[in-house]
Amino acid sequence: MSRETDPLRVARVVGDVLDPFTKSVAMTIRYNSRELTNGREFKPSQVANQPNVQIGGHDLRTFYTLVMVDPDAPSPSNPTFREYLHWMVTDIPATTGSNFGQETMCYESPRPSSGIHRLVFVLFRQLRRGTVYAPMWRQNFNTREFAERYNLGSPVAAVYFNCQRETGSGGRRMYLS
Repeated sequence: MSRETDPLRVARVVGDVLDPFTKSVAMTIRYNSRELTNGREFKPSQVANQPNVQIGGHDLRTFYTLVMVDPDAPSPSNPTFREYLHWMVTDIPATTGSNFGQETMCYESPRPSSGIHRLVFVLFRQLRRGTVYAPMWRQNFNTREFAERYNLGSPVAAVYFNCQRETGSGGRRMYLS
């Protein structure tokens, strides 16, 4: 995908949260029956319960770490909690889902109070099982520093959605040419 049309670049996920990377593992995320695609809009009531996450890969001896962050907390105009960690699951075996991993930071549903927030799921390949741990707090998590600390390398997959309070309208628009 060209740089100009990559939705992660257009939405500044690459830049604010991640460095450029090449997707190498399939990851499917569903909230109820709605599949998450880059830029899709969800209300907080639609993402109240943790999603179903399926991970691709080929070798069951390979394990992954999944993080879900909000780089726009508490508000997009003043993201002083950037990045807020909503969920972390480690030790997910390839070809399975997040429910086969170790939930090290329980799912906290997004509840934006102002503005449109980007919620980003990032998947990393672990060096081996039992080598990644959750931080002490959720606010000011840094995905890049986390990956470096645990030798995770570049992400193998990422996807984001937009979320705003229930009474909000409109949304962040992506214009792809």
